[in-house]
Amino acid sequence: MNFRTSILGSGVLMLSSGLTGSAIAATSADTTDLRDAVTVEAVRAHQAAFQGFANANDGTREASSPGYLASVAYVAEQMQAAGYNVTVQPFNYPFFEELTPAILEQIAPTPTAYAYFGEPGFATMSYSGSGDVTGVAQGVDLILPPDPVANTSTSGCEASDFAVFIPGNIAIIQRGSCSFAQKAANAKAAGAVGVVIFNEGQPGRDVNFLGTLGGPDFDIPIVGASFAVGVELAAAYEDEEADDVTVRLAVDATSETRTSANVIADSTLGRDDRVVVVGAHLDSVSEGPGIQDNGSGSAAILEIALQMAALEIEPRNMVRFAWWGAEESGLLGSEFYVRQLSKRDIKNIAVNLNFDMIGSPNFVRFVYDGDGDATGTAGPNGSANTEKVFLDYFAQQSLPVEATAFDGRSDYGPFIEVGIPAGGLFTGAEGIKTDQEVTVYGGVAGEQYDPCYHLACDTFDNISLVALDQMSDAAAHAVLTFALTTSAVNGTAKANPNATVASAKSMIYRGSRLLK
Repeated sequence: MNFRTSILGSGVLMLSSGLTGSAIAATSADTTDLRDAVTVEAVRAHQAAFQGFANANDGTREASSPGYLASVAYVAEQMQAAGYNVTVQPFNYPFFEELTPAILEQIAPTPTAYAYFGEPGFATMSYSGSGDVTGVAQGVDLILPPDPVANTSTSGCEASDFAVFIPGNIAIIQRGSCSFAQKAANAKAAGAVGVVIFNEGQPGRDVNFLGTLGGPDFDIPIVGASFAVGVELAAAYEDEEADDVTVRLAVDATSETRTSANVIADSTLGRDDRVVVVGAHLDSVSEGPGIQDNGSGSAAILEIALQMAALEIEPRNMVRFAWWGAEESGLLGSEFYVRQLSKRDIKNIAVNLNFDMIGSPNFVRFVYDGDGDATGTAGPNGSANTEKVFLDYFAQQSLPVEATAFDGRSDYGPFIEVGIPAGGLFTGAEGIKTDQEVTVYGGVAGEQYDPCYHLACDTFDNISLVALDQMSDAAAHAVLTFALTTSAVNGTAKANPNATVASAKSMIYRGSRLLK
C-alpha cells in the first residue's frame, strides 16, 4: 500500500465555549444535496466489496486477517482518490480466538457437564490461557447468598483473599467490584491451576456472561459462569462437611499479540482547531465477515466522505473520517488513536460521531443519549448538543427514535474518557426486540435486533435496507451540520444533572466484552 504509515500526532483544537446546541441545530446548512447523493445502492456496493474480501479470505475480516487488510487498502485507496489526506496507522493489539469449545465439568461428587455458551453454563474469558486441568474447586471470599441489591462482592480482589487457598486447586471466584483480570491475576499468583468467575447472583447478574481479561497475560484456563454453576462448584466451601468438588476445566485458544491498522482520512479544508472525527470500526469478529457489524457503518461513512468530495463541499471545520481496527477485541484501534493525542490535540477535537451497526435486520432507531435524561449516563459536555442534532433531524423526518446509553460498547468510549463530546447512531445488536418496539418499528418481538450478531451469517444479506437508508441519511446530515457549523459543540447547555457522566470508571464494557 502506497500510503503514509506515520502515527497521527497533532491535528485538531476544540470549539470555543459560548453557543448552545440550539444554535447548531438551527444552522443554515442545507444537507439535502448530500443526503440525496448518499444512496443505499452506493453504500451496498462498499458492503459488497467487504463481503468479497471476506469470501477470498476464510470468511472473515478479523483485525489482523488478510480480509481486513484488503478492507483497509480499499478504504484508503478510495479516500486518497477522492482527495483526502490519508494515513494508515498501524498498531499492535492482543488477539484471542478459541480453537475448540471449552469444557467445564464436575467430576465428583456429582458428575455434571456444564453447557458451553448455554444457560446455566459457562463461557471462556477472552485472553484466557490454554490448558486442560483437573483439581479441587475452592471458593474464594464468597458472599452467598449475595446482597440482594448492591454489587458488593470483593471476591478475589485482594491477595489476602487467597490466604488459605491451596495451590493446585481451581479457584471459584464471584463476580463483583473489581475487574476480572485483577481476580484472575490474584488467583494465578496464589497457585490456582484454573479459574471460574461466576456471576454475582442479583437479578440481572445471575446468567452466563462474556468477559474479558484485557490482554494475553495468562497461561491458565479462565472462564466465566452463571451464578447457578458457581454455587454448585462452591458447595464444599459453604459446607465444610460436604465432599470436595472436583472439576475439570479445559480451554484451547490462541492468545497473542498481532498487528492491525486504522485508516484516517482528513479533509484538505476546514479549521484544524475544530475537527469533527467521524468514526466506524472496520473489523469483524473471527467467526464471520461482519457486513452489518460493522460493514454498515464503515460503508456509510465512506460513501458520505466520497460524496462530500464529489459535491465539492468546503467544510468550515476539518472533517476526519476514521475506520478503526480491533474494535471487536476491545476498542483497541480507537483507543490507540486517542492515546497518541497530546492535550492540545484532544482540545482540538470538537466532537466524535460514531456509527456502529446501522442496518440491523430487526432494527430500532437508537440515538446515543448525550444528556443522560433517558438512560442516566451522559456524555461529556457537548454530547447533549450532539444528541439534539440527531433528534431534531429525525423529528423533521417524522421518524421516532429511542435512546441508547454510553456504556462503553463502541469506539466513542476512548473519546468520552478524555472529555471529547460524542454522539451517534445504532440499530441494535444482541438485544431482544419488545412488543412495544414492534408497534413503532415493525419487525419481530422476542428476537434479536440482529439475529446474526457476531456469527458467520453476518453477510451481505443480513440487512434492513430501510434502516440502512434512514440511518445513512441521518449520519450524512449530522456530519455536514458539524462540518459547516460556526457554533460550539460544547456550548453552554448542560447535561441532565442527575445523570452519571460516562467515564472509564462508569463503563462496564470494552466493546462487546464485560470488564468486571
